[in-house]
Amino acid sequence: MAVLSNYNSWLTCLNRNPQAKLRLFCFNYAGGGPLSFRGWSDYLPTFVEVCPIQIPGRGSRFKEPPFTQLRPLVQELTTALLPYFDKPFVFFGHSMGALVSFEMAQLLRKEHSLNPEYLFVSGRRAPQLPNPNPPIHALPEAKFWEEIRRFNGTPEEVLNNTELREMLLPTLRADFAVFETYVYTPKPPLDCPITALGGLEDSEATYDELEAWKEHTNQGFLLQTFPGGHFFIHSSHSFVLGYLSQKLHQIANNFGTQYSSIYR
Repeated sequence: MAVLSNYNSWLTCLNRNPQAKLRLFCFNYAGGGPLSFRGWSDYLPTFVEVCPIQIPGRGSRFKEPPFTQLRPLVQELTTALLPYFDKPFVFFGHSMGALVSFEMAQLLRKEHSLNPEYLFVSGRRAPQLPNPNPPIHALPEAKFWEEIRRFNGTPEEVLNNTELREMLLPTLRADFAVFETYVYTPKPPLDCPITALGGLEDSEATYDELEAWKEHTNQGFLLQTFPGGHFFIHSSHSFVLGYLSQKLHQIANNFGTQYSSIYR
Protein backbone atom coordinates (compact mmCIF):
# COMPACT_ATOMS: atom_id res chain seq x y z
CA MET A 1 0.00 0.00 0.00
CA ALA A 2 1.35 3.42 -0.92
CA VAL A 3 2.06 5.79 1.95
CA LEU A 4 1.66 9.51 1.47
CA SER A 5 5.08 11.10 1.70
CA ASN A 6 6.76 14.46 1.41
CA TYR A 7 8.94 12.89 -1.26
CA ASN A 8 6.08 13.29 -3.74
CA SER A 9 5.94 17.02 -4.36
CA TRP A 10 2.66 16.72 -6.29
CA LEU A 11 0.68 15.54 -3.33
CA THR A 12 -0.01 17.06 0.07
CA CYS A 13 -2.09 15.70 2.88
CA LEU A 14 -2.64 18.20 5.67
CA ASN A 15 -4.23 15.55 7.91
CA ARG A 16 -2.82 12.15 7.04
CA ASN A 17 -5.05 9.17 7.59
CA PRO A 18 -3.23 5.89 6.91
CA GLN A 19 -6.32 3.88 7.94
CA ALA A 20 -8.54 5.59 5.37
CA LYS A 21 -10.47 3.42 2.95
CA LEU A 22 -11.04 6.17 0.40
CA ARG A 23 -8.81 8.93 -0.96
CA LEU A 24 -10.26 12.25 -2.09
CA PHE A 25 -7.89 14.00 -4.51
CA CYS A 26 -8.59 17.75 -4.68
CA PHE A 27 -7.62 19.83 -7.72
CA ASN A 28 -7.35 23.60 -7.25
CA TYR A 29 -8.68 26.53 -9.22
CA ALA A 30 -6.41 28.98 -11.09
CA GLY A 31 -4.00 30.60 -8.65
CA GLY A 32 -5.05 28.27 -5.84
CA GLY A 33 -3.14 25.57 -4.03
CA PRO A 34 -3.44 22.94 -1.31
CA LEU A 35 -4.49 25.50 1.30
CA SER A 36 -7.69 26.02 -0.70
CA PHE A 37 -8.80 22.74 0.90
CA ARG A 38 -7.58 23.46 4.41
CA GLY A 39 -9.97 22.17 7.05
CA TRP A 40 -11.81 19.77 4.76
CA SER A 41 -10.72 16.75 6.82
CA ASP A 42 -12.53 18.21 9.83
CA TYR A 43 -15.87 18.08 8.01
CA LEU A 44 -15.59 14.86 6.00
CA PRO A 45 -15.98 11.24 7.18
CA THR A 46 -13.08 9.70 9.07
CA PHE A 47 -12.68 6.96 6.45
CA VAL A 48 -11.63 9.61 3.88
CA GLU A 49 -8.08 10.84 3.35
CA VAL A 50 -8.13 14.33 1.81
CA CYS A 51 -5.27 14.70 -0.68
CA PRO A 52 -4.87 18.20 -2.18
CA ILE A 53 -2.82 18.34 -5.37
CA GLN A 54 0.11 20.76 -5.54
CA ILE A 55 1.16 21.68 -9.06
CA PRO A 56 4.29 23.74 -9.82
CA GLY A 57 4.24 27.49 -9.21
CA ARG A 58 2.71 27.52 -5.72
CA GLY A 59 3.42 26.47 -2.14
CA SER A 60 6.66 24.55 -1.70
CA ARG A 61 6.90 24.38 -5.51
CA PHE A 62 6.67 28.13 -5.98
CA LYS A 63 10.05 28.40 -7.73
CA GLU A 64 9.25 25.66 -10.25
CA PRO A 65 8.05 26.83 -13.68
CA PRO A 66 4.24 26.51 -13.86
CA PHE A 67 2.56 24.56 -16.64
CA THR A 68 0.91 26.54 -19.43
CA GLN A 69 -0.80 23.64 -21.24
CA LEU A 70 -3.21 21.05 -19.93
CA ARG A 71 -1.98 17.91 -21.67
CA PRO A 72 1.59 17.81 -20.29
CA LEU A 73 0.28 18.78 -16.85
CA VAL A 74 -2.16 15.87 -16.81
CA GLN A 75 0.41 13.42 -18.13
CA GLU A 76 3.01 14.26 -15.49
CA LEU A 77 0.42 14.41 -12.72
CA THR A 78 -0.96 10.99 -13.66
CA THR A 79 2.50 9.41 -13.59
CA ALA A 80 3.27 10.97 -10.21
CA LEU A 81 0.04 9.84 -8.56
CA LEU A 82 -0.26 6.29 -9.91
CA PRO A 83 1.12 4.69 -6.70
CA TYR A 84 -1.67 6.35 -4.70
CA PHE A 85 -4.52 4.76 -6.62
CA ASP A 86 -4.09 1.51 -4.71
CA LYS A 87 -7.34 2.07 -2.83
CA PRO A 88 -10.72 3.47 -3.92
CA PHE A 89 -10.40 7.13 -4.89
CA VAL A 90 -12.55 10.13 -5.78
CA PHE A 91 -11.70 13.33 -7.66
CA PHE A 92 -12.91 16.82 -6.75
CA GLY A 93 -11.91 19.73 -8.97
CA HIS A 94 -12.99 23.35 -8.89
CA SER A 95 -12.86 25.57 -12.00
CA MET A 96 -9.49 24.82 -13.66
CA GLY A 97 -9.24 21.82 -11.34
CA ALA A 98 -12.49 20.38 -12.73
CA LEU A 99 -10.95 20.31 -16.20
CA VAL A 100 -7.69 18.80 -14.92
CA SER A 101 -9.50 16.07 -12.95
CA PHE A 102 -11.77 15.23 -15.91
CA GLU A 103 -8.86 14.83 -18.34
CA MET A 104 -6.93 12.85 -15.74
CA ALA A 105 -9.87 10.45 -15.29
CA GLN A 106 -9.96 9.99 -19.06
CA LEU A 107 -6.22 9.29 -19.21
CA LEU A 108 -6.34 6.85 -16.30
CA ARG A 109 -9.05 4.81 -18.01
CA LYS A 110 -7.36 4.84 -21.41
CA GLU A 111 -3.80 4.04 -20.35
CA HIS A 112 -4.15 2.28 -16.98
CA SER A 113 -7.69 0.82 -16.90
CA LEU A 114 -8.38 2.76 -13.70
CA ASN A 115 -11.47 4.78 -12.78
CA PRO A 116 -12.28 7.02 -9.84
CA GLU A 117 -15.28 5.95 -7.82
CA TYR A 118 -16.77 9.39 -8.45
CA LEU A 119 -15.97 12.68 -10.14
CA PHE A 120 -17.05 15.98 -8.59
CA VAL A 121 -16.69 18.91 -11.01
CA SER A 122 -17.25 22.33 -9.50
CA GLY A 123 -17.63 25.85 -10.90
CA ARG A 124 -16.73 24.87 -14.46
CA ARG A 125 -18.79 24.60 -17.64
CA ALA A 126 -18.65 21.23 -19.41
CA PRO A 127 -15.45 20.78 -21.45
CA GLN A 128 -17.17 20.50 -24.83
CA LEU A 129 -18.63 24.01 -24.48
CA PRO A 130 -16.57 26.86 -25.98
CA ASN A 131 -15.35 29.65 -23.74
CA PRO A 132 -17.74 32.58 -24.25
CA ASN A 133 -15.12 35.03 -22.96
CA PRO A 134 -11.95 36.18 -24.74
CA PRO A 135 -8.71 34.83 -23.26
CA ILE A 136 -6.97 37.00 -20.69
CA HIS A 137 -3.69 35.20 -19.94
CA ALA A 138 -1.66 37.34 -22.38
CA LEU A 139 -3.28 40.70 -21.61
CA PRO A 140 -1.13 43.64 -20.49
CA GLU A 141 -0.61 43.51 -16.74
CA ALA A 142 -3.03 46.27 -15.76
CA LYS A 143 -5.84 44.85 -17.87
CA PHE A 144 -5.10 41.32 -16.67
CA TRP A 145 -5.54 42.36 -13.02
CA GLU A 146 -8.79 44.13 -13.91
CA GLU A 147 -10.13 40.81 -15.21
CA ILE A 148 -8.85 38.89 -12.18
CA ARG A 149 -10.68 41.32 -9.88
CA ARG A 150 -13.92 40.48 -11.69
CA PHE A 151 -13.80 36.90 -10.40
CA ASN A 152 -13.98 38.10 -6.76
CA GLY A 153 -11.58 35.40 -5.66
CA THR A 154 -8.40 37.34 -4.93
CA PRO A 155 -8.19 39.21 -1.61
CA GLU A 156 -8.08 43.00 -1.86
CA GLU A 157 -4.84 43.06 0.14
CA VAL A 158 -3.24 41.10 -2.72
CA LEU A 159 -4.79 43.17 -5.49
CA ASN A 160 -3.64 46.39 -3.81
CA ASN A 161 -0.10 45.19 -3.08
CA THR A 162 2.33 45.65 -5.97
CA GLU A 163 4.89 43.21 -4.60
CA LEU A 164 2.34 40.43 -4.07
CA ARG A 165 0.85 40.96 -7.51
CA GLU A 166 4.28 40.69 -9.15
CA MET A 167 4.96 37.50 -7.23
CA LEU A 168 1.68 35.85 -8.22
CA LEU A 169 1.46 37.10 -11.80
CA PRO A 170 3.46 34.32 -13.56
CA THR A 171 1.49 31.54 -11.88
CA LEU A 172 -1.88 33.16 -12.54
CA ARG A 173 -1.05 33.81 -16.20
CA ALA A 174 0.12 30.21 -16.58
CA ASP A 175 -2.99 28.78 -14.94
CA PHE A 176 -5.29 30.80 -17.17
CA ALA A 177 -3.28 29.68 -20.19
CA VAL A 178 -3.82 26.05 -19.13
CA PHE A 179 -7.58 26.18 -19.61
CA GLU A 180 -7.81 29.01 -22.15
CA THR A 181 -5.66 27.08 -24.65
CA TYR A 182 -7.45 23.79 -23.96
CA VAL A 183 -9.05 22.13 -26.98
CA TYR A 184 -11.65 19.47 -26.22
CA THR A 185 -11.35 16.14 -28.01
CA PRO A 186 -14.49 13.96 -27.96
CA LYS A 187 -14.13 10.85 -25.80
CA PRO A 188 -16.45 8.08 -24.59
CA PRO A 189 -18.38 8.81 -21.41
CA LEU A 190 -16.57 7.99 -18.17
CA ASP A 191 -17.31 4.82 -16.23
CA CYS A 192 -17.98 6.71 -13.01
CA PRO A 193 -20.82 8.94 -11.82
CA ILE A 194 -20.43 12.71 -12.04
CA THR A 195 -21.86 15.44 -9.86
CA ALA A 196 -21.54 19.03 -11.06
CA LEU A 197 -21.54 21.68 -8.33
CA GLY A 198 -22.23 25.34 -8.99
CA GLY A 199 -22.87 28.71 -7.43
CA LEU A 200 -26.29 30.21 -7.97
CA GLU A 201 -24.73 33.58 -8.81
CA ASP A 202 -21.78 32.24 -10.83
CA SER A 203 -21.78 33.71 -14.35
CA GLU A 204 -18.68 31.63 -15.22
CA ALA A 205 -20.61 28.35 -14.97
CA THR A 206 -24.36 28.69 -15.46
CA TYR A 207 -26.92 26.00 -14.71
CA ASP A 208 -27.13 24.92 -18.35
CA GLU A 209 -23.34 24.89 -18.70
CA LEU A 210 -23.05 22.68 -15.62
CA GLU A 211 -25.83 20.37 -16.75
CA ALA A 212 -23.92 19.68 -19.97
CA TRP A 213 -21.48 17.56 -17.91
CA LYS A 214 -24.09 14.78 -18.04
CA GLU A 215 -22.78 13.83 -21.49
CA HIS A 216 -19.54 12.62 -19.90
CA THR A 217 -20.78 9.75 -17.76
CA ASN A 218 -22.63 6.51 -18.35
CA GLN A 219 -23.03 5.90 -14.60
CA GLY A 220 -25.36 8.65 -13.42
CA PHE A 221 -25.29 12.43 -13.16
CA LEU A 222 -26.40 14.98 -10.55
CA LEU A 223 -26.31 18.77 -10.44
CA GLN A 224 -26.16 20.54 -7.08
CA THR A 225 -26.16 24.32 -6.61
CA PHE A 226 -25.21 26.45 -3.60
CA PRO A 227 -25.53 30.14 -2.66
CA GLY A 228 -22.67 32.27 -3.96
CA GLY A 229 -20.64 33.19 -6.99
CA HIS A 230 -17.66 31.51 -8.62
CA PHE A 231 -15.96 30.82 -5.28
CA PHE A 232 -19.01 29.38 -3.55
CA ILE A 233 -16.81 26.54 -2.22
CA HIS A 234 -15.47 29.14 0.22
CA SER A 235 -18.50 31.35 0.81
CA SER A 236 -20.78 28.29 1.25
CA HIS A 237 -18.03 26.17 2.77
CA SER A 238 -20.12 24.30 5.36
CA PHE A 239 -22.95 23.57 2.91
CA VAL A 240 -20.55 22.23 0.27
CA LEU A 241 -18.70 19.99 2.71
CA GLY A 242 -21.94 18.78 4.25
CA TYR A 243 -23.10 17.73 0.81
CA LEU A 244 -19.77 16.06 0.02
CA SER A 245 -19.84 14.20 3.32
CA GLN A 246 -23.26 12.77 2.50
CA LYS A 247 -22.14 11.74 -0.98
CA LEU A 248 -18.93 10.13 0.27
CA HIS A 249 -20.94 7.96 2.67
CA GLN A 250 -23.10 6.87 -0.27
CA ILE A 251 -20.03 6.16 -2.39
CA ALA A 252 -18.49 4.06 0.38
CA ASN A 253 -21.67 2.04 0.72
CA ASN A 254 -21.48 1.23 -3.00
CA PHE A 255 -18.01 -0.28 -2.84
CA GLY A 256 -19.42 -3.75 -2.30
CA THR A 257 -20.10 -6.17 0.51
CA GLN A 258 -16.39 -6.53 1.31
CA TYR A 259 -16.41 -2.94 2.62
CA SER A 260 -19.90 -2.72 4.06
CA SER A 261 -18.98 -3.47 7.69
CA ILE A 262 -16.49 -0.59 7.78
CA TYR A 263 -19.05 2.13 7.28
CA ARG A 264 -21.86 1.00 9.58
